[in-house]
Amino acid sequence: MYNKLRFWYHRFKFYYSINWTKTLYFNLKKFPFNIAIKLPVFFYGKVKFTSITGKIKIDAPIRKGMIGFGQSYEMNTIHKGIAEVNIAGTLIFKGQVQFGKDYFVYIKANAFCEFGHMSSLASSVKLICTNQIILGNYARFGSECQLIDTNFHQMINTKSGEIYEMTSPIQIGNYNFISNRVSIMKGTKTPDYCTIASNSLCTKDFNSWGNNILIGGVPAKLLRNNISRDWEGECKELDAYLTI
Repeated sequence: MYNKLRFWYHRFKFYYSINWTKTLYFNLKKFPFNIAIKLPVFFYGKVKFTSITGKIKIDAPIRKGMIGFGQSYEMNTIHKGIAEVNIAGTLIFKGQVQFGKDYFVYIKANAFCEFGHMSSLASSVKLICTNQIILGNYARFGSECQLIDTNFHQMINTKSGEIYEMTSPIQIGNYNFISNRVSIMKGTKTPDYCTIASNSLCTKDFNSWGNNILIGGVPAKLLRNNISRDWEGECKELDAYLTI
């Protein structure tokens, strides 16, 4: 009897944490009815829809709650209530995806953003996509990171008059582990099995350094070869823990 009560208590607590108004509205607004009724996207806690006029597609088998905005999978348990979604461009999900609490997601009109299976953005992460941002499978970001593919303002060489590119695509490889407070700026590309240390600044293509690397610093440099998160040991447990 105790175990049954405990089960239903936790089930009730979970469903109570879902923002049903935003969840139902988003699914019915953005997907065909046969997909929307499966509720593939859950929103947890308070969130502002500044815009959801863009194209949103799930390129994977559809299942309930496979994409969680504000999903409680971290140590912190309280929402600040500052989550915001502004999607005017194209957003593609290639499988299960998690967003932590108090995220900011901005995808400009005509921009393209893709999340690989089991990729994630932890709490207080900012994603600003004005050109293109692609995250590979199991590209997992720690709290307070930012991904920004633009300078926001046009920059010029005051001597030669050369006008620099304002935007450049970001591409994060498969099985990347990005620790907290990392800044991923325009033009960043990482190889598979890349680990990025806390408080790092990434601004270039790191693919030539090969897989299984640790990078870090301001700006990021190679810190160590032949090192990786133990994905083989963790994946099964990670999938089970994060699947709704």
